[in-house]
Amino acid sequence: MAQKADISGFVRNYTGALYDNGDFSILQNTFNLKFSKSGEKVAFKANPMLYTYNTDSLDLRLREVYVDLYFNNFDLRIGKQQVVWGKADGAFITDIVSPLNLTEFLLPDFDEIRIGVNAVKFDYYMGNNTFEVIWLPNFTPIEKPAQGSIWYRQPEFIITPTFDWSKSEITPSFKNSELFVKYSALTSKIDFELIGGYTFDDNPAMHINKQIDMSSGSPILTSIDVLPQYHRLNIGGGSFSTEIKGIVFRGEAAYYNGKYFQTEDPFAIDALVQKDYLHYLLGFDFSIKNVKFSTQFIQEAILDYDENMQTDELENTMTFLARYDMFRETLHIELFSYIGLSNEDALIRPKITYDFDDSFSILLGSNIFVGDENGRFGQYKENSMGYLKLKYSF
Repeated sequence: MAQKADISGFVRNYTGALYDNGDFSILQNTFNLKFSKSGEKVAFKANPMLYTYNTDSLDLRLREVYVDLYFNNFDLRIGKQQVVWGKADGAFITDIVSPLNLTEFLLPDFDEIRIGVNAVKFDYYMGNNTFEVIWLPNFTPIEKPAQGSIWYRQPEFIITPTFDWSKSEITPSFKNSELFVKYSALTSKIDFELIGGYTFDDNPAMHINKQIDMSSGSPILTSIDVLPQYHRLNIGGGSFSTEIKGIVFRGEAAYYNGKYFQTEDPFAIDALVQKDYLHYLLGFDFSIKNVKFSTQFIQEAILDYDENMQTDELENTMTFLARYDMFRETLHIELFSYIGLSNEDALIRPKITYDFDDSFSILLGSNIFVGDENGRFGQYKENSMGYLKLKYSF
C-alpha cells in the first residue's frame, strides 16, 4: 500500500447444469486479484486466483508473478508468466509456450486456460521489428481431467492396463530446459511472426510393454504395462494478418518434428510411431453493419502416414464467430462454434452478456455438443449444458 500499487480483479459465480439430467456440471466461485506497479525502469505483477468448487474444494493458483526490467532497446521479464503467441481464435497453433489447463475441456475463458510458466523473456526492439527469446528452466505439462470428472476419457485398450508413471517426471535442469524464439514485424501492409521452439511435447507418449503368450501356437496378449513419457520436439512456424478492403485475412502454421503417435497394432512392441506433423489455419474477419463475423479453417496433418495409427491422417475443423453489440454496447450477443468436418461433430456456444454497469455483468450461455461419439466434440455430447456467470470487477 505504501508503494501505491494498482489493485484490480474480479469476483465471479459460475453455475452450470447438464441438459441430459439436470445435474450441476459446475459450481464454481472465483476470486481473481491483480497487483501491479509500473515505473520508468522496473515494473511488477502478481496475480493469485482462488477457485472454490461445490462446498469443500479449494484451488489456489498463482497465475503470474514477475518483474519487468526496461532498458533502452530491450526488456526483460523474469518470473512466472503467461505467454500468448499467434493470431488464431479458439485454437492453439503457434501458441506453444504456455501449456493448457484442459480439466474442463476448452470451456474456460481463454485468458484463464493457459498455465503460467517460470521463464526469462527477452524482447529486443528495432523499429517495427521485435526479437523475442524465452527460456524456461523447468518443464510444465498440460493439465488433464482427473478420474471422476465428466471430461475424463480413459484410453481404450484390449485388456485393462497397469500404469507406471516413474518416467513421466522431468527433473528441472539446464539440460531439460526449453527455448523459444520469435521474430515479429509490423508493416503498413502486413503483420507477421516467425517462431521456433526446442521443447517437450505437453502430452506424454504412452509407451506400452506387452506380454504375449505363444504357448498355444497363436499369440495371446496377457498383460499391458503403460509407461507415459514426455519427449523432445522441434517446432517451427509462423503467422500473418493483413487487411484488404475491410476484410482481415489471417494465417498460422506450426511444423512439429518427431512427434509420437499411438498405433492400433495389438502386438506391436511399443505401439508408438514417430512422425512429423503439420498444424495450420486460414481465416478471415469482417463486419456487416454492426455485426462482427469471423471464420477459420484448421487442419492437422500427419506426414508419412502409417495405416496402423490411431489418429486420422487429416483432422479438419472450422470455427465460426458472430458478435453483435447493442444498447450502447451494454448487451452483447455472441455465437462461437467449432465444427469438426472429419467426424461430423461440433461444439456450439451461444451466449448473451448484459453489462449492468461498468463493474457488474450477467452472462447466460450454453455449451452444446453434437455429433459422432468418436469425434473430438461428439464424445462429450452428454455434457451439453446451460450456465450462468455473475461477475463483479473492481
